[in-house]
Amino acid sequence: MIEINKVASMAHFFLDRTINEGDSVVDATAGNGYDTLYLAKKVGQSGTVYAFDIQKEALAVTAERLRKNNLADRVILIEAGHECMHNYLPEPASAIIYNLGYLPGGNHSVVTKHTSTMESFARALGLIKQGGLITITMYPGHDEGKLERDCLMTFCDSLAAPEYSAACFRLINRVNEPPELLVVQKRVSEKSSLS
Repeated sequence: MIEINKVASMAHFFLDRTINEGDSVVDATAGNGYDTLYLAKKVGQSGTVYAFDIQKEALAVTAERLRKNNLADRVILIEAGHECMHNYLPEPASAIIYNLGYLPGGNHSVVTKHTSTMESFARALGLIKQGGLITITMYPGHDEGKLERDCLMTFCDSLAAPEYSAACFRLINRVNEPPELLVVQKRVSEKSSLS
């Protein structure tokens, strides 16, 4: 059952229909490892998850979560900002997931920044394979989160429609700026679908 009041659940709903066993995928913001664990289960034994975070604490928590679930061998943990992901991916990814903001339970002054998020997202568009998805959970309830959301939405408004489809999911009956989900798909070109 999908819970539309949980944005992460909505992101997984879209990714469930995109990721296949053996795929390469990216968790751009590993955080506490829940999305990394989800991705590791989806790609199976022959797939690879590249999980990024700038905080050692986040990577340690993620590593322990994977170890407890016997899935550590499917994941490459990378202590780097998501804007560097292009340096680590040997092939196009079928999915890239972002969960912006701060590490739950961690230092709330360490947040994702609109500058690095926009750099990362622009590169992610070139790293995703045709038919692949990028999901971004955005938190406009704090100043930097609002700036990230606004920059991402403006950028996605200008994406070339023949090449990308972009949609935003938000809860309209919630107060206090609830999280929003941005979903971008790199469309399969007609040339590719005919060959």
